[in-house]
Amino acid sequence: MRLLPRIHDIYVGRTVLLTVLVVWMVLLGLDAIMALSGEAGKIGQGHYSFGHALAWLAYTLPRRAYTVFPMAAVIGALMGLGQLAATSELTALRAVGLSRRRIAVSVAISLSLLTVLMVVNGETLSPWAQNRADALKTSARYNTDMATARYSGLWAREGDIFLNAQTGEEQVSADGQAILLLHDVRLYQLGEDGRLLSLTYAKTARHDHQGWVLETVRRDTFGERSVSRQELPTEKWASKLDAAALASGLAKPRNLSAGELKTSIDYRKRNGLDARDYEDTYWGRWFYPLNVLALCLAAVPFAFGSLRSGGMGKRLFLGMLFALGFLLLQMFFGRMAGALKFDYRIAYALPPIMMLGISAWLSRRRVG
Repeated sequence: MRLLPRIHDIYVGRTVLLTVLVVWMVLLGLDAIMALSGEAGKIGQGHYSFGHALAWLAYTLPRRAYTVFPMAAVIGALMGLGQLAATSELTALRAVGLSRRRIAVSVAISLSLLTVLMVVNGETLSPWAQNRADALKTSARYNTDMATARYSGLWAREGDIFLNAQTGEEQVSADGQAILLLHDVRLYQLGEDGRLLSLTYAKTARHDHQGWVLETVRRDTFGERSVSRQELPTEKWASKLDAAALASGLAKPRNLSAGELKTSIDYRKRNGLDARDYEDTYWGRWFYPLNVLALCLAAVPFAFGSLRSGGMGKRLFLGMLFALGFLLLQMFFGRMAGALKFDYRIAYALPPIMMLGISAWLSRRRVG
């Protein structure tokens, strides 16, 4: 099989690429409209306006494009190949000696271009834009002096006290109460002249319906010529910082690059914290291009059988069936990996292997 692209490779690849782009734009538009409608109930909270909602939506578009691309790729590939099959162009290509493998390679190469673009987007533009979107919404809704720094966690201000937390997460207690946990917390108290009055370190800051509690506390108080230290196992913190606003400002795993995710995983494991959400997102990034290509290659055999006599509705149905089936498989194995604590690499490798195996089996049985 010759590896250099020829005119039939370019033709097949261009047809598939165009249909994928059209489907991608449609899915992205529908996702954006649903997201904007979901923001309607939040307009009016604090200073959050319709303009803020539009800006938030614009910032989230790179992440949404990254998320819907696998579904758009398989639906678009099936529709493009189905279009060629319906006009007997695939039959003509096969008649001149073009193998199924060569057609599959043409599809894979054309989709690889968009897949590489999405991988770069997922590591650069998407996390940055999503962080900006979250910061915009939080500051507008809660009117707080709060920011997230890329390498130094969450920052918030209350009067003369500045809070810094490296990481945090939300939990639900046995009675259904929401709990916010912040880890590696530092409280800086400044005087009116800008001088540091005290520095309080707490291993954990916990917020529930009873308020804030600091755990494993160490406080250094700075005098003009002296420093005193106080250590406490726990201490109540009379703060009015909004826990919901702080939770909204925490860096979420989806907002981090693969390198930052790996750093967060190592940090959490060193400190005995739950790292499963970060591992899930981290390995999802690595398997993203494999999932896209495997899913589309698994759908190629249908173009030589069931799509030849079907209309647009049949192609669309098969594309959605493939995409949803793969998504459900991936979610199932991901949840199982989190619950049973087995390797996420296995969980993410099984769905594409299963889809390719099913496709090969159906191809041998001459589906359609």
